[in-house]
Amino acid sequence: MKNYHWLFWALAITGLVLDQSSKYGVFGHLYNQGRGGDIVILDGAFDIIARYTPDIEKGDGVLARLRTVSGKHIPVVNHGALFGIGGRDDEGRDLNRFFALVSVLAAMLIISFSSRPVIRHDLFLSIALGLILGGTLGNLYDRVVFDGVRDFLYWHGGFEWPVFNLADCCLVGGAGTLLLHAFFIAEQEKQGEPQQQEAVRV
Repeated sequence: MKNYHWLFWALAITGLVLDQSSKYGVFGHLYNQGRGGDIVILDGAFDIIARYTPDIEKGDGVLARLRTVSGKHIPVVNHGALFGIGGRDDEGRDLNRFFALVSVLAAMLIISFSSRPVIRHDLFLSIALGLILGGTLGNLYDRVVFDGVRDFLYWHGGFEWPVFNLADCCLVGGAGTLLLHAFFIAEQEKQGEPQQQEAVRV
């Protein structure tokens, strides 16, 4: 039986690296002295954007240096969950720390589950959890370093879609793979079990 644990880690690490390199690359390229900018990909439908606040980083620690790789100004970030959901509570308080804690717990659970035989020997489950972990770690990095998530992919063709990033894509892709596995792959495996048992009897 094949072991796909390597694929799980490969997707998680690749997702994290691509997410962070794209964020730093886009925000650095569109820094424009802290004014930000846009790159039109599909006219009237899809843009790459970067927005900055008027605030300039004044710290000199490790996190401050990581925040200023793209420029001295602080980027506009999403304090909420996926696609900006739940950025603040009923009293207007920032929920970034809450979502950071949720991300840490989720990452720990995913890593723990990934080592189980039923998952590491399943191609689709390894892909799904690898993508979800990569997306979780990508946005967790932002929550720790930037106190919120940097978003730059802006789809507005036909309807206004919340700005998102590659980590969000990994999360949605992983969740979609889980659904595919649950509704199709797992169901096919269940249907195949009685046939295998009947063949053994014969």
